[in-house]
Amino acid sequence: MKFSDVHHISLNVSDAQRDTAFYTDILGFKTIPRPELPFKGAWLKMGQQQLHLLEVADFKAPKGQHFALRVSDIEQARDLLIQHSIKVSEPQAIEGVCLQCFFSDPSGNLLELNQPLQ
Repeated sequence: MKFSDVHHISLNVSDAQRDTAFYTDILGFKTIPRPELPFKGAWLKMGQQQLHLLEVADFKAPKGQHFALRVSDIEQARDLLIQHSIKVSEPQAIEGVCLQCFFSDPSGNLLELNQPLQ
């Protein structure tokens, strides 16, 4: 198998409208056209990749499962989240690799801010 990159990530959410606002208004993702599907959701552009939100009744976010957003300045990105009243962990170093901190979307999905050290 040969592939070039990740095309999209699909996340279950409990409220597609609320979570779409979080990803667009706070994180700066852009909505993109989504075909008619038999469930609520949204397709978003994040850099060269896409994030597909799927509304699922009674959704409970899995513990530990997450994806990471590469940032060039973790403190600046963290401050922006805090300004929007989002709880964010303190940055921690993985020696020689990165700085990382974690936060959750409104449905409880875990996300990571990741500032590579190289």
